[in-house]
Amino acid sequence: MLKHVRFIGLVFAAFCVIGSAAAAKKEAKDNPQVVFETDLGKITIELFADEAPKTVANFLSYVDSEFYVGTIFHRVIPGFVVQGGGLTYDFKHKETKDPVVNESANGLKNLEGTLSMARVSDPDSATSQFFINVANNPHLDPDGDKAGYTVFGKVVEGFENVKKIEKEPRGIYRAYPEAPNYPVRVLRAYRLKASEKVNP
Repeated sequence: MLKHVRFIGLVFAAFCVIGSAAAAKKEAKDNPQVVFETDLGKITIELFADEAPKTVANFLSYVDSEFYVGTIFHRVIPGFVVQGGGLTYDFKHKETKDPVVNESANGLKNLEGTLSMARVSDPDSATSQFFINVANNPHLDPDGDKAGYTVFGKVVEGFENVKKIEKEPRGIYRAYPEAPNYPVRVLRAYRLKASEKVNP
């Protein structure tokens, strides 16, 4: 009898583990995913719609309108961030939509591989530009009453291509010394269908 009860307990525990894994997979599948095809390869990004709903909606509106196509990664700081989403290859700023409210108090951290919104000193000034953390950057997180930089996604595939961008030679443009010498462009930007999504 004791063996029988123990067996049932093990089976129940196994189903719980399987159920938890399935729930986690379903949750990941429900998050939107976007692909950036760049001069240095593809970057697939999972977006955290529950934690940063307004930021994700803002970002997707730029993706869906093909705003990011032709923009470059204009600010590359090794060991810190790779930033893009607003300038063309000739360093012209693209016209953006209204700023999005800061959602940095969502509990997400600026860890290596995460995406955050770029902004100026006004916490609610982010528009189209974003950056990919290439290191853990806790000083970009909120601190008490001080707003941080909103984390809204993470790279789930192609982080090696982000690292390629990080290693590009820089410095020939006096006005943009942190821009790669040879522009790294976004060639395509699009959402993935549910059946195409990457499991993180």
